[in-house]
Amino acid sequence: MNRRQFVGRLTGSGLLVATAFAAGCTTTGTGASTDNAAKRREIDSGVDGALNRLFTSVNGSRELAQRAYGVLVFPRVLAGGFIVGGEYGEGSLRAHGATVGYYSTAHASFGLTAGGQSKAEIIMFMTPDAYNKFLNSSGWTAGADANVAIAKVGANGQLDTLTSQQPVIGFVQANAGLMVDVSMNGAKISKLNI
Repeated sequence: MNRRQFVGRLTGSGLLVATAFAAGCTTTGTGASTDNAAKRREIDSGVDGALNRLFTSVNGSRELAQRAYGVLVFPRVLAGGFIVGGEYGEGSLRAHGATVGYYSTAHASFGLTAGGQSKAEIIMFMTPDAYNKFLNSSGWTAGADANVAIAKVGANGQLDTLTSQQPVIGFVQANAGLMVDVSMNGAKISKLNI
């Protein structure tokens, strides 16, 4: 078989598989709106749990959240890989206690990566400028669009004063508690249409 026939068959087969996959992934009618409503409830429930864990484990975090213009919460960010890793999670943005939108976060990493973990990520927008820049973006990247200061807790159990004065503050929690020496830089955050 010559190269042209092989490529033609490969392209035709690929097109057939892609069409079948796309057809299997579509939803119609009211089922999609019901699925979206269920997805929003699931995300909101996870956000409530993540915020409650943060507020009970980090002194001063509730007050910080109350001062924030917006709080973006990803209750379950799954990370895993072997050499090449990735992270993905879905969450919601809250302003004054109400959900104003749903978002996803994705991040790729390279290097000595093995295994997997689940964590919660919480980003607080402390100034109107930082919050509006996030809202008006078509895709926001931590570290490129704004520096995210990872919260530090002092020996007295209180949030570090310098960290709490930054325009954008991030918290990363694993099952064992607040994680230190982590970075959110490179995380791409996009709006979900649900």
